[in-house]
Amino acid sequence: MTPGTDIFLSDRDAAWTDLGGGVRRKILTHDASVMMVRVVFAKGAVGAPHHHPHIQCTLVASGRFEVTIGDRKAELSAGDSFIVPTGAVHSVVALEAGELVDTFTPRREDFL
Repeated sequence: MTPGTDIFLSDRDAAWTDLGGGVRRKILTHDASVMMVRVVFAKGAVGAPHHHPHIQCTLVASGRFEVTIGDRKAELSAGDSFIVPTGAVHSVVALEAGELVDTFTPRREDFL
């Protein structure tokens, strides 16, 4: 099977992708209906405003982020979470180095 599509995935079997600007991503387990992704940000790195048809739930695993969803903005830190509705414009700024764990439904085919 393709890494990430089996029931179990060892972290060592998933590769990091450098997205530039102090951001890197690792695709974790997924199937057609759901996908989990680790995203690591250097301090000051930006996840530029964007939107997609997927529902996204995100856990702040570490660090501190300014998160904007639509016209709402919040400062979130480790243990906090947020949800992005389908089609909502959203972005993040890493106020300190940190990691987000994103879950998308359905799977982000554009990440594969």
